[in-house]
Amino acid sequence: MNTFFDITDRTQLRSLLLSLDPDAVPLWGKMKPRQMVEHLVDQVEWTNGKKILTCDRPAEQAYKGKMQMVYTDLEIPKNVFLEKLPEHYKYADIPAAVNQLMAELDAFDQYFKEPGATAIHGGFGPMNHQEWLIWHGKHFTHHLKQFGLI
Repeated sequence: MNTFFDITDRTQLRSLLLSLDPDAVPLWGKMKPRQMVEHLVDQVEWTNGKKILTCDRPAEQAYKGKMQMVYTDLEIPKNVFLEKLPEHYKYADIPAAVNQLMAELDAFDQYFKEPGATAIHGGFGPMNHQEWLIWHGKHFTHHLKQFGLI
């Protein structure tokens, strides 16, 4: 059974990401280290109420996708390319992006303190806090492995 990074362990997450060499070459994919951290910031913003996503898949397909990817130990495949990489960085450097990621994760925690809160996943539809913890864990694991951090 696969184990995935626990995104609630913010001390370890911060430490791992701050150890990232800005010139590191990924083991797969085209992302640069800062792009990866900024990508994680962006993805968490979709789950903390700052950005609102829609799911255009039929509910039955979204549910099946969620059951397959959230409720199993399947890993996110290498070299999945779902969006164009941004041309410019949003944050000054990796430490600034890591600090922003930590702030967005704090906002994620606050957002899900509201009873019954959900956030939409573009492919899986509405997901609750526990589902997002699992999915973010898989997603963070994918990128931490991409740069050999775990």
